[in-house]
Amino acid sequence: MRLVFMGTPDFSAILLKGLIEAGHEIACVYSQPPRPAGRGHKPQPSPVQVLAEAKGIEVRTPASLKNLEEQAAFAGLGAELAVVAAYGLILPKAILDAPKRGCINVHASLLPRWRGAAPIQRAIMAGDLETGICIMQMDEGLDTGPVLMRQSLPIAQDCTAGRLHDQLAELGTRLMTATLEGLDGLKGVPQPDSGASYAKKIERGESKIDWNREAVEIERLVRAMAPHPGAWFEMAGERFKVLAAQVIDLQGRPGTVLDDRLTIACAKESLRILSIQRQGKAALDTGAFLRGCALPPGTVLE
Repeated sequence: MRLVFMGTPDFSAILLKGLIEAGHEIACVYSQPPRPAGRGHKPQPSPVQVLAEAKGIEVRTPASLKNLEEQAAFAGLGAELAVVAAYGLILPKAILDAPKRGCINVHASLLPRWRGAAPIQRAIMAGDLETGICIMQMDEGLDTGPVLMRQSLPIAQDCTAGRLHDQLAELGTRLMTATLEGLDGLKGVPQPDSGASYAKKIERGESKIDWNREAVEIERLVRAMAPHPGAWFEMAGERFKVLAAQVIDLQGRPGTVLDDRLTIACAKESLRILSIQRQGKAALDTGAFLRGCALPPGTVLE
């Protein structure tokens, strides 16, 4: 099938690789423009752009698809279908209608739950027991189109966003391939009005730990922010990332170190830190960390 692929992050790159390996013709790849990154803040191409260029596929990185010139160029590709996965730009009606069979989206949630930009992190933060992949026929709404195929995936109690991302990318690749193979026989199922929720983009301040929250909420935050950007707290002006933790049935004043195993009191119960990273240093298990950075019982964290 002659396809256009539209995506930006690692999740999308895994799906693009699956399409290429399945033998589909990728007429063109669309991705977000390069963004400043790294110490030098030099513009860096997205993972999708890097993969596509390595495979010799044309890549376009428009900042918007709203102008008529871009829409005409897209239509001129003559694609039978567009596959969209975490692209990051709104598709105008002219783009949605250009491919002969429209546009389908690979979304990492069980729609209508967690429409939007950060479904993986939001599912973990909410304590959801399962998530999944939906292959959706796109319309002008935000992740509101009829679902062609779906498959659920349990969320393990200790699952991080990084691990769940990889599991969903693998599942999404398999489900997308099956969708394309059976497209003629599939009929979209409209999403129900009930149960809809919005997974807004993760804002920078959300990853800061507030010890006045319950330990179970903070533990979910730690997993949702691992490995990036990492849940963090500050002490004496220095930032510490918490990469793994567990809930402990101890109580104390929120933010207080309760023992020599780095158990921190929260509004309800406590959080024992298992893996931590000092600013500018490598991640360490708590025992190794405490040998080089004393946080004795009674210390009150900011």
